[in-house]
Amino acid sequence: MVSDKELLDNYKVNPESGFQKIVEKFQERIYWQIRRLVKNHEDSADVMQNVFIKVWKALPEFREEAALYTWIYRIAFNETHTFLTKESKKKTVDLDPPLFENAVEVNGQNYSPEEIENLFNQAIETLPEKQKLVFNLKYFDELKFTEIEEMLGTSVGALKASYHLAVKKIEEYLKNH
Repeated sequence: MVSDKELLDNYKVNPESGFQKIVEKFQERIYWQIRRLVKNHEDSADVMQNVFIKVWKALPEFREEAALYTWIYRIAFNETHTFLTKESKKKTVDLDPPLFENAVEVNGQNYSPEEIENLFNQAIETLPEKQKLVFNLKYFDELKFTEIEEMLGTSVGALKASYHLAVKKIEEYLKNH
């Protein structure tokens, strides 16, 4: 695995090649960060392209005070938020890739994997933005609270509280639907 320092040194020697290596290293993680909130491949790809354009323009001023991923993530978060604001809360549910593989029986009723995933996504959509963001980072990306703290500038205690509340609200939603 190439370190941030190696990536940045490579960028300083050959900006185009170095930038390409940065994109290659982070594009998948950034894409899925965006995709979890945007829910649509085409729009996610557009937002990601905007993110890396901003990264390209800002990279010469990157001060290396944070991890490279953290810095890029903040740009992605801001771009995603801007996109969602402009889209005036279009709600679409994209079921690929499936989170659940087998049908599940609840109270004598069978639910297909698509129905389970749809309900799960609907439950996540009911969360306030901050709780949704913290839940996605912790649950889907399996980030540590200390990593999320660095990204969002929120205390670990507040993040744990947001995550706990999000889980409770999702559980409640699933019980009632």
